[in-house]
Amino acid sequence: MALSRQKLAVIHIMKKELALCDEEYRSILMQTAGVESAKSLDELGFRKLMNYLVRDRRYRLSPGGMTLRQKLFIRSLANNLNWTADHLANFITKYYHKGKLEELTRKEAMHLIESLKNVREHRRA
Repeated sequence: MALSRQKLAVIHIMKKELALCDEEYRSILMQTAGVESAKSLDELGFRKLMNYLVRDRRYRLSPGGMTLRQKLFIRSLANNLNWTADHLANFITKYYHKGKLEELTRKEAMHLIESLKNVREHRRA
């Protein structure tokens, strides 16, 4: 069974975020799921590919920096709060003294995630 358009979009977003060239991307597809194209992936292949992309240490956004999984989760939390990119950037600048999300360390990203969760819980109360 073919993947949904949303899952194919997630794959291509991750490819772009990781700045993978087409050759490297196709190699990863073959290595992890045994297919040459994302359109050929089934659900199990999709999960294998995602696990590979978010867990492999080579795919940290920067040495010592946050992981791709953290970055995507932070963006998701900000979207759930209906925050714009500027609002998130201002929050990061105010509390973490960094100019943008990508400059956070892994530890700072963990703290930011907890901060955003607390904001979400505070809004619910």
